[in-house]
Order: sequence, then structure tokens, then C-alpha cells
Amino acid sequence: MPSRFLPLADVAETLAISSAQAYALVRSGDLPAIKVGGRGQWRVEESQLEAYIQRMYAQTRESVQSPQGHEAAGA
Repeated sequence: MPSRFLPLADVAETLAISSAQAYALVRSGDLPAIKVGGRGQWRVEESQLEAYIQRMYAQTRESVQSPQGHEAAGA
């Protein structure tokens, strides 16, 4: 049975970012996560990661479609 929760290393690999960047996303609240175990290991639910990715797609789409987004894209 596949795991419902992902360690931050797997989140970082999925998003092609560093572990520090994944940790920053969690600490900022942009990517909801929980701390589990005695050492407080962060875990991200797969559905939360997918929802984050979809939000980022939507934000990117909005920024590209806005007049300011076109200027930034051409710069």
C-alpha cells in the first residue's frame, strides 16, 4: 500500500527543489504539513502536495494572463 504521507525529501524531489526550499514552504504555511514522531519529522499528505501544485498552476496562469505578467515574461 503506498504511503499517504511524504517526507520533505520526497516533496523536494517531486517539485525539483532543494530540501531547504521544501522546508521553507512548510514553515511558511504555503504547503500544509504535520510533524510526527518523537523527533518531529515533517510529513506532507499527497493530496496537500497535489493541491499546492494546482494552486501554483493557477497562480502562474493568472500572472501570465495579466498585463503585468506579459511585460515580465518579455523582460
